Amino acid sequence: RIVESLSYRADRQGFVDQGLDQIFMVPAEGGTERRVTDGEYDYGGPFSFTPDGREVVFSVGRGPNWEREYRQSEVYALNVTSGALRPLTTRSGPDTSPTISPDGRWIAYLGYDYTTDTYIDNELYVASLDGSGRRHMTPTFDRSPDDLAWAPDSSGIYFTADDSGSRNLHYAPLDGPITTVTKGVHLITLGDVNRSGQAVGTLTSFHKPGDIIAFSLSNPGVLRQLTNVNDDVLSQVALGAVEEIWYTSVDNYRVQGWLVKPPDFDPAKKYPLMLSIHGGPHSMYGVGFNFAWQEHAANGYLVLYTNPRGSTGYGSAFGNAIKYAYPSKDFDDLMKGVDTVIAKGYVDERNMFVYGCSGGGVLTAWTVGHTDRFAAAASQCPVINWISFVGNVDGNPLRWYDDFEKFPWEDPSEHLRRSPLMYVGNVTTPTMLMTGVNDLRTPISQTEEFYQALKAVGALRAERQKVIAGNIANADTPQYKSVDFDFAAALRAATNAGAAP
Repeated sequence: RIVESLSYRADRQGFVDQGLDQIFMVPAEGGTERRVTDGEYDYGGPFSFTPDGREVVFSVGRGPNWEREYRQSEVYALNVTSGALRPLTTRSGPDTSPTISPDGRWIAYLGYDYTTDTYIDNELYVASLDGSGRRHMTPTFDRSPDDLAWAPDSSGIYFTADDSGSRNLHYAPLDGPITTVTKGVHLITLGDVNRSGQAVGTLTSFHKPGDIIAFSLSNPGVLRQLTNVNDDVLSQVALGAVEEIWYTSVDNYRVQGWLVKPPDFDPAKKYPLMLSIHGGPHSMYGVGFNFAWQEHAANGYLVLYTNPRGSTGYGSAFGNAIKYAYPSKDFDDLMKGVDTVIAKGYVDERNMFVYGCSGGGVLTAWTVGHTDRFAAAASQCPVINWISFVGNVDGNPLRWYDDFEKFPWEDPSEHLRRSPLMYVGNVTTPTMLMTGVNDLRTPISQTEEFYQALKAVGALRAERQKVIAGNIANADTPQYKSVDFDFAAALRAATNAGAAP
């Protein structure tokens, strides 16, 4: 196998076919396809046609080192007849998700100026179809727009945005302030808007799995549910209540979380607690239905899930708070959440557990290396060693090297300091490791490193225990005793207390 490209593997797929994605057209009535893009560039991603069908608009990186560039792309318009290509954006940074207005006059897109921040919210922009007159639509919004859809009369753009665990629909008119269209503690995803102003999408909430909804943009308070996929199942079971909590963590950060309780919850009783940690780490736990948490609750567990610093849905500053500092104080946020629930008086502190996948797997491995308060842990698809990780992950390695101030060959200290592997000698918590063999985003080699290290630590401890046992056996001899000190008794007491040999 010969590899010359920078990105040659894909998560869950393995090696991918060598080549570049191009855009082709085929007549609506069928026929021979025709390639409309050219050049040694990768045109993967969504695209949008102008109403007259003459041009197709898309986002692509076409710089001289486009394969190596991270967070660099522009929006282009391509004449499908002549092949003429014209840029609609020209700046350093990513411009993506172009969407043309129904009247063909405007183009909306997402992007931001280039930054080394590990997280930044997308911004919404509108420009004329020739690229002129760019307008920044969300200068003070401080949330990340998604699911763009033009109003039927081209007067503005509808979009969804995550905010403090929920997701609702918003409207940005071409002239005027942004308004909130839907309200509520739920997660709404916008599918489409038709010419008469009817919208369709999906909705999920604490006790409602996702179903298709429809509503009028002129009367968004009435959400009509069009499907009832899970009603036959849910009508036969009792679900656990979900309590929202807010607490103050280190540096006076306000952190949001939720607690799922058993269906027959009694605050006078003690319950085991599970802490669930989300991945990303730049992502957001939300208020949508989660089968696993309800299943845990049905089996008598309290389930705590939180959005520590670094999470999305709370603005760019909160999301970027772990720049060059992950894991670190986000671990403190998680522990403060556990303490907050314990203070309620119904947690069995002898039976607390922790788990998470990807970024949550990292923080789980970090947790067992920094505290022994949990009875057991499951570190799922973790990163254990940041130095070896980058060489095995799929995609552009600069995506990961940019998360550190220096390259490891310049100064490996930060990579080591932030690697759970460096704290494996502290682990006493029974820890289960789980990773898919075809996981290339958090390769199984990372899990294997942690597994081997834990096994080695266990073997070393076993050898030390043999030495201690031998010392105890010999400690009754006269040379180990004095008038005022019984070494054998002291050694036994220290060993029973868990002291190091």
